[in-house]
Amino acid sequence: ENFEEYARGTQRISPEIVGSLESIQEAPLLADLMCAHLPLKVEDRQELLEAIPIIERLEKICGFLQRENHLQHIERDVRDRVRDQMERGQREYYLQEQLKAIHQELGQGDDERDEYTELSEAIKKAGMPKDVREKAQRELTRYQRMPTMSPEGTVVRTYIEWLIDMPWKKRSKDKIDLEVARKQLDTDHYGLDRVKDRILEFLAVRKLSKSTKGPILCLVGPPGVGKTSLGQSIAEAMGRKFVRVALGGVRDEAEIRGHRRTYIGALPGRIIQSLKKAGVKNPVFMLDELDKMNMDFRGDPSSALLEVLDPEQNTKFSDHYLEVDVDLHEIFFIATANDEYEIPYALYDRMEIVHLSGYTPFEKEQIARLFLIPKHMKESGLTDKNIAFTKEGIHTIIDKYTREAGVRDLERRVAQVCRKVARKVVEGGKRKIKVDTKGAIELLGPVEYIDFAADKEPSPGVSIGLAWTSTGGDILQIETSIMRGKGDLMLTGQLGEVMRESAQAAYTYLRANATALGINGNFYKDKDFHLHVPEGAIPKDGPSAGIPIAVSMLSALRGDKPNAATAATGEITLRGRVLPIGGVKEKLLAAHRAGMKKVIMPVENEKDLVDVPKEVKSELEIVFVEELTHAIREMMPKLKKKAKPKKKRVAKPKAKTKAKRKKK
Repeated sequence: ENFEEYARGTQRISPEIVGSLESIQEAPLLADLMCAHLPLKVEDRQELLEAIPIIERLEKICGFLQRENHLQHIERDVRDRVRDQMERGQREYYLQEQLKAIHQELGQGDDERDEYTELSEAIKKAGMPKDVREKAQRELTRYQRMPTMSPEGTVVRTYIEWLIDMPWKKRSKDKIDLEVARKQLDTDHYGLDRVKDRILEFLAVRKLSKSTKGPILCLVGPPGVGKTSLGQSIAEAMGRKFVRVALGGVRDEAEIRGHRRTYIGALPGRIIQSLKKAGVKNPVFMLDELDKMNMDFRGDPSSALLEVLDPEQNTKFSDHYLEVDVDLHEIFFIATANDEYEIPYALYDRMEIVHLSGYTPFEKEQIARLFLIPKHMKESGLTDKNIAFTKEGIHTIIDKYTREAGVRDLERRVAQVCRKVARKVVEGGKRKIKVDTKGAIELLGPVEYIDFAADKEPSPGVSIGLAWTSTGGDILQIETSIMRGKGDLMLTGQLGEVMRESAQAAYTYLRANATALGINGNFYKDKDFHLHVPEGAIPKDGPSAGIPIAVSMLSALRGDKPNAATAATGEITLRGRVLPIGGVKEKLLAAHRAGMKKVIMPVENEKDLVDVPKEVKSELEIVFVEELTHAIREMMPKLKKKAKPKKKRVAKPKAKTKAKRKKK
């Protein structure tokens, strides 16, 4: 049976041979005749010759026959698959040709052009530059020569369509009216006067100057202060299209420059994709979260952005997918970031930084009243007959349920209040609900944030510092405990290297000026210091904690309590000089939110008070100091009055008597 199957599959054995083998009754003769017709190697034939027992010889022949039959099955399957594919391709080609012939018979050949003609006309109408048009024509010629079912044909056609869809000449006309722009900015945003002035200056220059080159604005501020929405307002004020690209978490350089067409599923970068989406060559283009880009083995996307943002380079931006020069100099780029120190320096150098600080409680109240409450009342289906927010209620939501520089969390709380009121209205009729202090607590539940105990009695060894964070300002409670020991200094609370150096400098200053500060000069021999900044899970670092650290250590040594509701910020040197710091507005806003009454600051930061809101400056007593001793006197009540140093007595030579002079 195996030999018959092998003979049917191969054409080298005639049916007569199979018939003659069927008549043989002797097993050795049958085996020898079968071996003569099998395509065996010399080694296999030798193996059969050595198989003397007939059963063993027949078993080996069966094995060879089954192997040959299996190979024939595989060859037949491959042959059938190839034939089917060829027949399918020929069938589709035949049907396509029939369809063309039918269209021509119906008289539709002139109205419906073939795709090659359509692509050629689209290339002519796209307004491409000369070199781009020539490249598109070359690709179209190559596409025409390809077989209909070629996989590469789809890639080439997609590339040609990308070139056609790019806005090579389309642009939106600027309609710059400063009064309209001012109203637009005031309608969309409350406060931010300095930022609005800078934007209006930019628009005024754009209106007077025909040059499209200008500074690239980078809006830096904590989350929720309105950086992205400012970009939308600028686009509306200029009458331009607005596109946004989120760069947070981008690691691959190809996200900016695009993938090369040799890769499967290649696409242009986000810049080209957004430009095609805008449909014009001069949109307002927002690069969001510029400080959250990363770098790994796939390249550095921030370096790729240099070609995009540099006015000297972006006239000929090259995308790896398009492989032609694209002019980006008419695009109005705006970048946003939370932390300017995380922006790559090469990009930072090419942008103008515009700071957006946090909002004061008064500004938050106005934003809630003018923007957030009407918005969420409308979304929840509420009217003035259902809900009424009082001034006390808004302040309760701001003070007790939010702790942020922006208004994002405040918006969530307002939305939560509106949802709960909507449910009460549906369940209990149309009774009007008043959101005052009591009503806000009933709707939002237990208070989440308790005000810092600024008015409580201070403790020895505890001072208040001010810190800048990417989410706004915050206060630091610095604690120092002293124990018997060997003069060790222990620092805890996730302090960075800079704050550790500040603690070492403060410790050295106390040792060097022990007599003037009224402390035992040998404290470093038998006392251990433990300085701790609570919330140890949060990393803390920065050059602005020298004054509060020194005051905390001195207060613990003397056993004196620092002034209540007094915070300090400023770095110190070993000689006691106070150095300037950054983030003045954010730190003063944090002190204001925490209920501080007095803030100690370096005298060189007095110029930075221009940006601080008037209501904050009017409610805070700001004291500027040059030396650490001045700051200590302001924060330590018992050192307020400095004792006058005693004059050194200098012994004068006695006058000689007349008798002695005469004698001499």
